[in-house]
Amino acid sequence: MRAIPWKRLWLLLVAASLLFSVFGFFYDLMSLGTTPYAVVIVLAILSGANCALWILVIYKSPRKFIAGLIVGLIVLQFFNGTLMTWLARWMMRTFGLHEVATKAGVQSAAVGIVLVVMASYFFFIGFIRAEGKESYRIRSELELAHGIQKTLVPPVSLRTERFEVYGISEPSDKVGGDLVDALLLPNGDMVAYVADIAGHGLPAGILMGMLKIAARTALLDAATGHPSGTLPLLLEKLNQVLPDVKEPQMYATLTAFRLNADGGAWYAMAASPPILHWSPQRQDWRRMEEEQFPLGLLPVEGFTGAAIALGPGDLLVVATDGVLEVCDRQGQEFGIERVERTIAADAHAALPELAGAILGSARAFGKQGDDQTLLLIRRV
Repeated sequence: MRAIPWKRLWLLLVAASLLFSVFGFFYDLMSLGTTPYAVVIVLAILSGANCALWILVIYKSPRKFIAGLIVGLIVLQFFNGTLMTWLARWMMRTFGLHEVATKAGVQSAAVGIVLVVMASYFFFIGFIRAEGKESYRIRSELELAHGIQKTLVPPVSLRTERFEVYGISEPSDKVGGDLVDALLLPNGDMVAYVADIAGHGLPAGILMGMLKIAARTALLDAATGHPSGTLPLLLEKLNQVLPDVKEPQMYATLTAFRLNADGGAWYAMAASPPILHWSPQRQDWRRMEEEQFPLGLLPVEGFTGAAIALGPGDLLVVATDGVLEVCDRQGQEFGIERVERTIAADAHAALPELAGAILGSARAFGKQGDDQTLLLIRRV
């Protein structure tokens, strides 16, 4: 309601005021129709204004004042009947108004009630139609944004002679802020990364699109530099670019990998969840974490990366908070351990099947509340 502009809100105010103006005519009926017409009209106007005042206080007043204003309105209601009686008597005494015949007064009050109820109905219909048009417009824009989302973040499936990569992102709304991407470099190497924009919905989705463009632009010359410097340089460039294209409170976490054609691998992280490393030779999990700042929040430098030794069949898994922080009815989180157990049950399965198993387990565990994104890498 706070987001409704005045050009549509006035319809609701008029509709509600007309409907509650019935109490002015009701006062006349309680007086057997003897209240002067001018007094009835004034009381009807004040009754309607009282309703409009409630709407304005609840939905348009500053939040820091709303509690006090509501208390004041509640207190006013206890004296409302007394004030209306006093006002009626004051008007009759001041302006010399005379009582109306009972039959004529009752008939006028009845007609007045019918007229204001009908008028309020038409204004309510006008408000509903206006909101319906706005809702349809927003829904159409969200559908368009959802289409753009699917274009920007499709399921990722790439394979080289040494590595296989699969990524998938399921937004919690029509538009999400998670991003998974992978691209082949001209020399046959590959870069894959997963990013999570703080929040979700349209603002996060817009920033996500900007981040993807910035990341791909920053990686244009990645094939010419030393592999160990590719990812730290990517994080530094993104951290320099994002502050100028986002709201102050927004930021991004990111985990990136460089996977070379010769089998070498590097990773870099920026405030993201741990990387899970499954080794079929050891039959165990290892977790890799880095204490680094998120992107776009502070003007920091010195992002670092590290090499990672991967043997045949080794598996790397990155899951965003939307997967790890799913809660059941008792408030317990899905957590990294359940991701590990889900994969360990069939670690040799195809990567899309493993991703589906993780997402299925998370959704069976609890309701999705945030974008859910996975990146899986296997050393062939």
